[in-house]
Amino acid sequence: MQTIGNKPSAVVTDSPPVLAGAALAVSGVGAVLALADLASPLRAPFTLFFLIVAPACAVAAGLRGLEPLGRLVASAAGAVALNLLVAQAMLATQTWSIRGGVAAIAGISALLFLLALVRRPGGPTARRQAP
Repeated sequence: MQTIGNKPSAVVTDSPPVLAGAALAVSGVGAVLALADLASPLRAPFTLFFLIVAPACAVAAGLRGLEPLGRLVASAAGAVALNLLVAQAMLATQTWSIRGGVAAIAGISALLFLLALVRRPGGPTARRQAP
């Protein structure tokens, strides 16, 4: 008879990468559906998921020093603020479009990810500065 010890199960330890991959797939499908202007019942929820998750992950990448709950709250607030700023700028310049908004959020999120990658301690800039 086998006893169950205090070892964490494989399902619990493997869940975060699987969930992150699923979130990436859903947000990628949402961006593609919006940019390609495809008619689908999944277009609205997947695009909304992309518009919240992409900037939130980009902001969270730059906030590595915070505790998890503070990082979650700050990245969610940053995502909402970034979406509002893009929408306000597009409305002020009278260039509002769904595809343009999704493209702008994708570009800004990619830029924030790249900035977080460059500024990370031990990243490419730290290796170049080492004597």
